[in-house]
This record gives sequence, structure tokens and C-alpha cells, in this order.
Amino acid sequence: MDFQISKIILWPKNPQHKIRTVEFERGRINVISGHSRTGKSAIIPIIDYCLGSRRCTIPTGIIREKTSWFGLVVSTSEGEKLFARREPEQQQATDDMYVQEATHVAVPEFVAKNSTRDSVKQRLDALSMLTTLSFTIDDANSNGQGRPSFRDLAAFNFQPQNIVANPNVLFYKADTVEHRNKLRSILPYVLGAVSGETLAQRHELQRIQRELRRKESDLRNIRNLSERWRATIDARVSEARDIGLIATDTPAPASQSAAMELLRRIATTFNSDPIVTAAAVSEGVTELNRLSSEEQAAAQELSRLRRRSAEMEQLRQSSSSYQSSIVLQRDRLQLSRWLSNQQTERDCPLCNTHLTEPPAKLAELLNGLNTLEEAASATTIPPSFDRELERVGAAISEQVERLKGIRIRRGALTKQSQAARDRQYAQLRASRFLGHLEADLQVFDSIGQDGELSAEVESLRDRARELERVISEVEIGQRMRRALNAVNLFAGRLIPSLDAETPNDPVSLSDTELTLKVQRARREDFLWEIGSGSNWLSYHIAITLALHQFFLSLPACPVPNFIVYDQPSQVYFPQRLADRKDVELIVEPEWRDQDVEAVRKVFVAMSQAVTAASEGFQIIVLDHAANSVWGGIPLVHEVDDWRNGLALIPAEWMN
Repeated sequence: MDFQISKIILWPKNPQHKIRTVEFERGRINVISGHSRTGKSAIIPIIDYCLGSRRCTIPTGIIREKTSWFGLVVSTSEGEKLFARREPEQQQATDDMYVQEATHVAVPEFVAKNSTRDSVKQRLDALSMLTTLSFTIDDANSNGQGRPSFRDLAAFNFQPQNIVANPNVLFYKADTVEHRNKLRSILPYVLGAVSGETLAQRHELQRIQRELRRKESDLRNIRNLSERWRATIDARVSEARDIGLIATDTPAPASQSAAMELLRRIATTFNSDPIVTAAAVSEGVTELNRLSSEEQAAAQELSRLRRRSAEMEQLRQSSSSYQSSIVLQRDRLQLSRWLSNQQTERDCPLCNTHLTEPPAKLAELLNGLNTLEEAASATTIPPSFDRELERVGAAISEQVERLKGIRIRRGALTKQSQAARDRQYAQLRASRFLGHLEADLQVFDSIGQDGELSAEVESLRDRARELERVISEVEIGQRMRRALNAVNLFAGRLIPSLDAETPNDPVSLSDTELTLKVQRARREDFLWEIGSGSNWLSYHIAITLALHQFFLSLPACPVPNFIVYDQPSQVYFPQRLADRKDVELIVEPEWRDQDVEAVRKVFVAMSQAVTAASEGFQIIVLDHAANSVWGGIPLVHEVDDWRNGLALIPAEWMN
């Protein structure tokens, strides 16, 4: 993938200071040299942080104290892209990011969040055109089998100081189990042995194999149960015939499918009354049904008459009580009539006192007495009421006797009619049979038909065999071996120009151990079994450059076409210089000729790799070695020399 570093940008926390920009060239070996503690080893963490790393590994201290945002400008086939990320302060990382995309981005004086880490990761995944499929549909999120991401590709882009000459670890972050498992998974994908189409076909094959196993199990169950089902079906047909659900003259089913069809027809047309002949029904059954209906009608009529009688009795009692109350009030008011008869024109009938006006209260009492006498004469129950009450009582007695007679006849008929009991039993038996039959049919339908399922199984097997031929794990293994052989060939061409102890011994990259093996005369040695830092460095340089040469030979590869080496000359750098705390105050020491030659070999090998890529490959080297060591080598570009007070953080930022 065309993805090279153009600029690293640092925005100061003090807005009065200028932005710090470090510029790189495409298709060159970009070198930043300088003393220790000038910020060289912060370049890889800055690039990684701006590309969406989980944690911020930029060293704490001056760099993070003076910087508010870290930025990275990359050059791609789509133009330039600026990815900036805020300094996390007291956190391990922050998701606040700033993104700008253009043909040529304009670096802003101030940045503010306009994106997030997840959005940037998704954009980088899309830019590298990575597949969205995981390497397996089972346990896709464990054991490194999840979908590949741009973050996984960093293993091929960075060789920090603790990795570049490490005998135990060949790739960036491959010192953890999680990253090693993921690297094993993506290696066939980035080497072209497995494509996105292959992963899609592998997913389809895994789904088909899973479905095939399930259907084969169902088919085995059907075949194992076929004899039991045949016996069950025959038993159900016989039972249906016994209880009258199948006519006696109906011929026996000729096949199992015919028997199933007959049973399904019974289950769907059953109406709770079994099929019986006229000869099988006695007259007692008909009479019993008639008596049941007559008994129900008589009981209803008796109930109605009893309610009528109760209502009439209640009316009689209410009328009598009301009449007694009126008579009592009338008797009490009779005194008013006597007083009226004793009254003279203006004299009181009791004390003979002369009254000026007629007594109004006496007249009011006389009016009340007249009203009560009229009401008493109107509330008498008519004679017809007693005749109706007597008629209702007689009707009740008649219905009681009639109901008793019906029940006596019904009881006698029930005892004598065995057919009635048989009919009741047949109804219950038919209902139970229907329940069992429906349950059996549901079980049979859930299992399915042998023939139909056999066809599905055979179709799935054909598709699985076709996919296995297309995918061909054997062919994938062969493509993987061819890719590794090509990488080994590229590495074998580079090693003789490096400072390896046995440059002519064949080397090979192990895709399982994720390290390098050297074929000796009598044995095969892994990298960790070989001594000398110069050997470790030489093999690291050779295999990482060879991988990128192979990536560039592929029609399409998601790995960005750049790599960063931090301190490759550390195995030759004078130990006394590295240990001096006043290193920036002393004169640059003289290098031994053999050390200079060994370091130049490293840069020459890099120059060969960039030349072979037609400048479509970028290398960034962060090293102590000055221009006097690597100067004059083709395609080497000096980015900056961080000596004499120069460093990643400008001196003005320190004020």
C-alpha cells in the first residue's frame, strides 16, 4: 500500500512558540542522527500513537510536557492525510483526534478534536482495503482469529531499539501472546497466500460444514428410528380402525406414506363422534338422548314456576304489611273526627274556651284521615290473585312429578343401556387417540422426511467438496511456501552485504515460530540460538527488508510501504559513549574502521532495497551514527542532525 511518512508535527502547549515540524522524503532513506536523549526514540511511538495505538508510549518528560498535540502527515495514492492526537496528560491515552485529508494538507496553527480513535482506525482499515471477514467464524474474537486491521500491520513497519537486534523477538510487539497469535493469522493474508475471496469461501465452507453435520445427524436419527416409526404408524392405523375412526371396509394402506396420509386425514377431520353403523346403536341410546333433553326442559320450567311462586308470596306479604300499617295510622287519626263532631262555632270541645279563629290543625288532621281511608280501600289484593297463586302451586307440583318420572325412566334406561356406556367410553378413547396421534405427527414432521433430507445432505456435500477444491488448503500451503521462499531469496541476497558471521548460509522465515532459521552444515539454528549482536542485527535488517520487497511485488498488499529502524548501530556504538552523561558536551569520538564499515553495510543494504523498489519504499533511520559514517551512500537523505543543542523539542520551547 502506498503509505509513506511526509511530516511529524508537534504543537506546543505554549501558543507563543512555533510548531515543530520534521519533514521526510518519499522513496528515500531518511536519517535522523544525534546524541542520546534528543528525542530520536520518540519518533516510532509518535507515529504509532497518531495511527491509533491503544496506549501512548511516547516517553514521559520534556516531550509530553511541552507538546499539546502530536501529528503525522502521510502521503498516499489518494493525497495527503493529517492524523493528529492530543497529548493524554495523566491518562494512558486519549481518543481525541484531528483528521484532515487533501491533495496537500495545510497544517493548522491550532487543532481541535474533529474525530476519534475508532473513526481513524476505520479510515485506515478502509485505506488499506483490508477484508472485513475474520479468519474463522468460530471464536472470531479469540486466539488471534478476528478480522485483520491496520493496527496489526504495524508489526512490519517498526523496529524499535529493543527489537532491531533482539535474538528472541523479530517483529514489533510480537513479544506478547496476543500479538504473536494475531501475527500468525495475518501472515498468510499479507503474503498473498490467502485473499479476501478465499476468506469468504472459507466462511461459506465452515457454515456449510456446520449445517452438514447437523443434517447428517438428523438423517442418522431418522434412519435409526425408521423401524420404530413404521411399527408406530401401523399401530395407530389399527387403533383407529378399532375405535371406528376408519371404516371396516377401508383397505389397509399399501405403503408407509399412504398410512401417514390416512392418519393426517383423520387428525384434520375428527369431529369427536366416532363413525358407527346403525346396527351398532340401540333404541335405548336414542331414548336416553330424548330423555336428557326432556329432563333439561322440565327442570327449566320448574325453575321458572318456583321463581313465579316466590315472587307472588313476597307480593302478598308486602301488601298485608302495608295494609296493617295504614289501618294503624287510620285508628290513631279517628280522634280528630270525634273532636270535629264536638266542636261549636267558637268554643274548644275540651275546655270550652272561646276561640277567635277556627282550629286549622284539626282540619289538617281530618284531611290526613280521609286520605288514609281512601288508601286502605284501594290496597286490598283482588280475589284473582289467590286463584293465580293456587294455579302456580299446582303447576309446580305437576312439574316436580313429571321431573321425577323422567329421572326414574332415565336412571332405569342408563342401567339397562350398555351401548350408552360404550358410546361414552368410545368418545373418551377417540379423544385420547387423537391427542397421541397429533403428538406423533408433530414429532415426525419435526424430524422430516428421509428422502428430502437425504437430498439436502447430498447437495451440501457437493457444495462442500466444490469449495474444498476451490480453497484447497493444500494449495494455500503451497502458495505460503512459495511466498516464504521468495522472502528467503530476497533476504539471502541482502545478507552477504551485511556484517553476518556466515553470510552464505541459507536463511528461512518460520511462519509458526515467527523468527528466522539459519541452515548450518549440520543443523538448523533459530535466531535465538545464534550469538553476536552483529548477527542479530544483520538478520533483522535482511528479513524485514526482504518482506517489504516481497510486499511490493504483490499486485495489492495492505502493508504500508515504509519501515522505521531505531538505533541499528547500537551493537557497534562505543559503549563508553552511550554511558556518558555529558555526551552532548564532548567531541564526537572516533569510530573504529571495522565498526564504520559494518554500519555502512547496513545502509548499503537499505539502499539496495530502496533502489530495487524503484523508490516506492521509504526507510526512516534513527541513529547515533553521524553523516561521516553513512554519508555518500545513494538515496540516503539527512533529515536532521540533533547535536549541538538541537533536538526534537526546540530550545525555545524550554524557556
